[in-house]
Amino acid sequence: MQGQTTQRGPDSADPVIEARNVSVTYDLEHRDAMVLDDVSIDLRRGEILGVVGESGSGKSMLANAMMDAVEEPGITTGDVTYYPEDGGDPVSILDLPTEELKSFRWEEVSMVFQGALSSFNPTMSIRGHFEETLDAHDYDVEEGMERARQLLSDLYLDPDRVLDSYAHELSGGMSQRALIALSLILEPQVLLMDEPTAALDLLMQRSILSLLADIKEKYDLTILFITHDLPLVAGLADRLAILYAFELAEVGTAEQIAHNSKHPYTRALLQAVPNLDAPTETMRPIEGTAPNPAHVPNGCHYAPRCPLATSECHQETPPWVDVEEDHRSACFHTDEAADAVPFDLEEVSDA
Repeated sequence: MQGQTTQRGPDSADPVIEARNVSVTYDLEHRDAMVLDDVSIDLRRGEILGVVGESGSGKSMLANAMMDAVEEPGITTGDVTYYPEDGGDPVSILDLPTEELKSFRWEEVSMVFQGALSSFNPTMSIRGHFEETLDAHDYDVEEGMERARQLLSDLYLDPDRVLDSYAHELSGGMSQRALIALSLILEPQVLLMDEPTAALDLLMQRSILSLLADIKEKYDLTILFITHDLPLVAGLADRLAILYAFELAEVGTAEQIAHNSKHPYTRALLQAVPNLDAPTETMRPIEGTAPNPAHVPNGCHYAPRCPLATSECHQETPPWVDVEEDHRSACFHTDEAADAVPFDLEEVSDA
């Protein structure tokens, strides 16, 4: 967004990954398609940052850009800087040579994708995946497998059973936990998680979130957790970053976003949370649809669906407004959002 700056701001307390003015575009025959639009955000050392938005909002592209993993013909621009824990020289991720990037993706920053079955090779045992990864990065395999057993145990899995199994022989929850263990085998500092619980039932989702909190503390991790489910991650994350139509709308602590959101889209997301105890006619989905990547509107991307939108919103990019310390919103109408899009936090919590 135009309102963001390349200078460090209140978002930058000890960043481990610093993204500045990052965009991802696809060159189509007639015009470019924008799937991430000038996003600036920091992932702070030791935190869990929840990135929330509707499907297709650019969440996965943000994570891929942080690893320079956007597949061709996608084009990533901007700056993504990694700050090593040992105080070494900052690393410009988008400028890394191919071989260094391969090592970086496992040894410094690792990623867990949605749906473990699509991440595991069905012809290889879980043990084979661990051994292959260790060997490819010149790690001591025997020592690494001891770590694998410990990681699996920490995730409440039986190491012997899991290592000798193939992915299809494990339940969804077991295979997803095995994938988390595999992502941590080379002791990365950062874990990027792309909807890791979306394919699981509610009980298993809650179980894995609880395990993540434990794993984060034990292994001193920094986690970026991508989801479309704001209430799911609100109890886990330290901060939340709300994405709408490829651009950031609001950033703040989980408590600030839940209790004092100042962006109409964030409030509409909370308002739309289904409550199983309430009649269906009381549900309040967000009217309209998100824009096509090849036809992103001018001004605020949310303006066509926003009850507060004025001509200014349709024509100009809204500036970042500091709501309170560590909480900022990209909206011309932060003072009016609460009245225009009310929601009952207690009702959302119950849901």
